[in-house]
Amino acid sequence: MLTEINFDGIIGPTHNYAGLSQGNIASATHKGDASQPRAAALQGIDKMRHNLALGLPQGFFMPLDRPDAPWLETLGTTPDSAEPHLRAQAWSASSMWAANAATVSPAPDSADGKCHLTVANLVTMPHRSHEWPGTLAQLRLAFADPAFAVHAPVPAPFGDEGAANHMRLCNGHDGAGVEIFVYGIGGGRFPARQHLDASKAIARHHRLDPARTLFIRQSDTAIQGGAFHNDVVAVANEHVLFTHETAFEDREAAHAEIRAAFPAVEIVEVAASAVSLPDAIKSYLFNAQLVSLPDGGGMGLVLPSEARETPSVWRWLEAHVAGNGPIRRLLPVNVRQSMANGGGPACLRLRVVADPATVDPRFMADHAKLDRIAEVVTSHWPEAIAPGDLASTALLADVRRARATLLDALGLSELG
Repeated sequence: MLTEINFDGIIGPTHNYAGLSQGNIASATHKGDASQPRAAALQGIDKMRHNLALGLPQGFFMPLDRPDAPWLETLGTTPDSAEPHLRAQAWSASSMWAANAATVSPAPDSADGKCHLTVANLVTMPHRSHEWPGTLAQLRLAFADPAFAVHAPVPAPFGDEGAANHMRLCNGHDGAGVEIFVYGIGGGRFPARQHLDASKAIARHHRLDPARTLFIRQSDTAIQGGAFHNDVVAVANEHVLFTHETAFEDREAAHAEIRAAFPAVEIVEVAASAVSLPDAIKSYLFNAQLVSLPDGGGMGLVLPSEARETPSVWRWLEAHVAGNGPIRRLLPVNVRQSMANGGGPACLRLRVVADPATVDPRFMADHAKLDRIAEVVTSHWPEAIAPGDLASTALLADVRRARATLLDALGLSELG
C-alpha cells in the first residue's frame, strides 16, 4: 500500500556554523558561532519520535563522510593543509537537510508506474556541490527495489536543489497528482538556485504527464528576501497549498494555472499584511511539515518552535485553526540547532510516497532503532564545535569514528 514516508537526515557529527549558504539569512547570522552537534542530532531524533507518535511512517538517511578528503584531493589539498574556506566546505554537514537530497515523483504520476528519484546536483553552493555521489549511493541502497528508479543528477550548470523546490497536489497520496516545479531566475545579490532547465529535465526523466506538470517561477522578491528555496514560502499536502502572498513571481497567473490543473486545490494564502516576508522567513512558518494525520484527524503542521515566538505568525495560525481552516493541529518541535544553520522541519525531511515494504528496512525508523541511534549520538557526537576546531586532527579522527560507529550499529557499514 502506498503511503507518504518522511525520511529525515540524521544530523552529522561535523555540524558547524561556517555561514556557507549565500542567501540563507540564518546561516549568515550565526556564522562563527559554536555549534552543538550532539544536541542538534538529538533534536532531529526527537522530531522523528514525535512524528512516529503521530502515526506517521518515518525513515532516515545517514550523514555523509565528512570532512570530504577525496573532494579536497581533486583540489590538490587535504583536510590538514586546505585553506580555511575550503576546509569548511569539506566539513559541511549540510546533507542533514534531506529535502535537498532528491526530487521524488510517486509511481501514480509516472508513465512506467515506478517511483522516480533524481539526486540533486546542488551545484550553486560549493559546500553542497560534492554531496551528490554519497547521496546517490545511499538512495540506490535504500530504494533498490524494482518499484523505484533512481537517477543520477542533472548535469551542471543547471542547478537543481531537489524537493525543496517541488510540490505535489493530489486527492490522496496513492492517487495520481499534479507536480509543481518552482524555479528561479538569477539576478540580485542572492542567486536563484533552481533552474528551469533542470526542472524540465527531471520531469522528462520521471516520465510525467505534461498536462499534470507545472513549472512556476518563484518570486524574486522572496529569493532576495532570503527565501533561498521555495519551501521557505510555500508547502503543499494532498489538496492544500499553503503559501505566502509573495511566493510566486506572478501570483495571480500561478494560482490560476494551479487551479486549472488541479481544480480541487484549496489555496491557503497568508497575506503579507498579516505576516511579513521577514517574519515568515525568520519563523520558517512555511518550512514546516504539512501532514495528513491518521484516522481522519485532518492536517497537522509540524513547525519550528520559533513560529510560536513570532507574534504575527502565531496570531495568524491560531486564527486559522479557530476558523476551521484545513490545518487542524499546530505541532511545534524544537530543531533550534538546525534552524540556526538555516533549515527548519521541512528541510530535514524528504517525502517519498511508496509502499514501506519496498524500502530497505535498515532505513525505516521505529522507536527502538531511534533509541539505538540516540545512544550512539550521545556517546560519540562532539558536544560543541567552534570555527577553529575544523583544523583539529583529533576532532577529524573523532567524527570519522562517530559516523563509523553509527553505520555499524545500523548494519550499514557498506556506506563507509
